[in-house]
Amino acid sequence: MSLNQPSQSRFRSYMRFILAVLWFFLARTLAHHEALGLAVEQWQPIAEQALLLFLLLVGYAGMGLVLDGQLHPLSEQGLPRREGWPGEAGLGVAVGWALAVVCVLPMVVGGGIAIVLVLGHSAWGWLAVDAIFFALVALAEEVAFRGYGFQRFEQSVGQLGAALGYAAFYAIVQALLPGSNHASIAVSIVLSLVLSTAYLRTRALWLSWGINFGWKASRALIFGLAISGDNSHSPVVQGNPMGPFWITGGGYGLDGSWIAFVVLLAALPVVYRLTRDLDYRWNAPVIVPAGIPVDLSAAAKGQHEAAMGTAEPAAAGLVQILPVATPSQTTSEPPKVE
Repeated sequence: MSLNQPSQSRFRSYMRFILAVLWFFLARTLAHHEALGLAVEQWQPIAEQALLLFLLLVGYAGMGLVLDGQLHPLSEQGLPRREGWPGEAGLGVAVGWALAVVCVLPMVVGGGIAIVLVLGHSAWGWLAVDAIFFALVALAEEVAFRGYGFQRFEQSVGQLGAALGYAAFYAIVQALLPGSNHASIAVSIVLSLVLSTAYLRTRALWLSWGINFGWKASRALIFGLAISGDNSHSPVVQGNPMGPFWITGGGYGLDGSWIAFVVLLAALPVVYRLTRDLDYRWNAPVIVPAGIPVDLSAAAKGQHEAAMGTAEPAAAGLVQILPVATPSQTTSEPPKVE
């Protein structure tokens, strides 16, 4: 995206970014209060995330429609139903799962994980519910931190400025969670940079949503670990990590461990490399016609007249075609006999 924009245009984009941030905090408050009244306790987390996602999508779509004149505001937020989008999401899930595995391996070697399995029928049902919960959480975060507001901020300060600014914004939001520490803030910053790189390289949220979902759901549903201090979303597998705090993150989970910071930092060039083809496909510059319009027919005629002269050709003579005269047939009279 070009940065050579008028200062007035950048200022308008910045004000729309501020409006998007304010709507995010308002939508979070509304979703939390409405979920308390709409659902019973065990269903409140998923109801809250569904309401938050709905409010974000509708609010940002309205801003895009009214303020920016977008014809397809949902797609413009980074959710286009373009060819290959399920593959992008699947690639993201695979990357997120791989990041979780790489972080868990040092934990297993350094101390181990005490695992308890709950194999009841209800546990498997709640496993599916929790998978939907993490899918909603990840998508709501991507819409909030890589959607309309991020795009307006990018128009104001450029790609690098938007990525760094939203990394700081995401870290501030995560720092408000109970149990956060210096490591969790560092992990939040580098995770946001990884997800922003995925968005900027693909110009859609499918890959970043997949990474976010895979990173969170794999640790909770497969390994039974806490996610940002919350270990209530692992109904089948419940894991208790053992080992140094810088590897396990303690009760806060891997989101507060320095090993996760190192792994996510190493993931930046990996994600950049994996998205090479997608970047070429969706970020290729569009050739826009420019310059002075030229009438090629008139130019060719001018060159011809300059070379051959402008004299008018002589008028062609008229040729008259007459019908072919056929000799008249004469009737010979018989000679008279006197």
